[in-house]
Amino acid sequence: MPTRRQAAATGAVLIIVLAGLAWWYSQRPVTPEGEPEYTVLANDLEVPWGLALTPEGDILFTERGGEVKLLSGGTVNTIHTVDVHQSGEGGLLGIVLHPSFPDDPRVYIYYTYRDTGGLTWNRVTHLAFSGAQLLNETVVLDHIPAGTFHDGGRIGFGPDGKLYVTTGETGSGPLAQDPASLAGKILRLNPDGSIPEDNPRSGSPVYSMGHRNPQGLAWHPETHELYSTEHGPSGEGLSFAHDEINVIVPGANYGWPEVIGEGDDPGYVNPVLQTGGETWAPSGATFLDDPSSPWHGRLFVACLRGAGIRMVDFPPGDEQAEVVQLYRDLGRIRTIVQGPDGYLYFCTNNRDGRGSPRQGDDIIARFKPP
Repeated sequence: MPTRRQAAATGAVLIIVLAGLAWWYSQRPVTPEGEPEYTVLANDLEVPWGLALTPEGDILFTERGGEVKLLSGGTVNTIHTVDVHQSGEGGLLGIVLHPSFPDDPRVYIYYTYRDTGGLTWNRVTHLAFSGAQLLNETVVLDHIPAGTFHDGGRIGFGPDGKLYVTTGETGSGPLAQDPASLAGKILRLNPDGSIPEDNPRSGSPVYSMGHRNPQGLAWHPETHELYSTEHGPSGEGLSFAHDEINVIVPGANYGWPEVIGEGDDPGYVNPVLQTGGETWAPSGATFLDDPSSPWHGRLFVACLRGAGIRMVDFPPGDEQAEVVQLYRDLGRIRTIVQGPDGYLYFCTNNRDGRGSPRQGDDIIARFKPP
């Protein structure tokens, strides 16, 4: 079972937390190496949610209102529009390219829709990228429960070539503990939507359960372990914060709503990091995979309410995680991914109804790690 760690950071202050006690370091630059300068690649966007980079460095991205756009050569064009049901946190969310792209031109998306009977669902589909548009939509997985809040929405391919999907519990905690429900889970599929034979439960896409609203998927570049970020409570049971980073074990139960943060029940897996009383609202995440960089192997977490990007270093053994906050002044950040050029790309979400938009929001930007 993963070692328990707690950590939190605010501003340019590094904090290490152990057993609820915090040791504050003296004021210092945001990182020992200095905060890298970022470059804005696109602005005036409408709530960009998912980012996917092609081998050539073009960016396909989603906007929650239903548009898939292509950023190429400094120009943004709409290449597909999805008929989404946008209410609360739903809409057009995650996007990922097939691992063999562009030889396999499939682009996968996750979105919320309303069926002919008036019921609201989430689904995963794939389309073929023609270079100028997306064609031939095919459903990969349908009838994922949807709600006004807690829709999950992150999709990603693992080193095993399988498609992973995060789903929220739609505001109904018991669904996270129901193995027959697709809500409050991390799902694992073959690229065509069929169920892998080695999934924990035969015939089920459920890979792990007991999640509230996971929105980040990241694989460690050396161990290939799957890490997931998860939003903690925002008032359920009068509890708040306790956002989590979990190492995902096949078939494991992560406790929601029976456990908030860490617990003592051996039937539930504890997070490797939880934020205690501080709210990060973690969304997308990625590990830096660059052995030439001193930041190699660190986890970068896009934070919404907590603002900016948290850079998390998980030392070996029982040493405590170290957390540093980057770009707090940019406000709500939804997604961060590593590009083929080694840069880290991210997008803001200050126009999602919960932020304070500034001139030029929302943006897609990038920075080069040291």
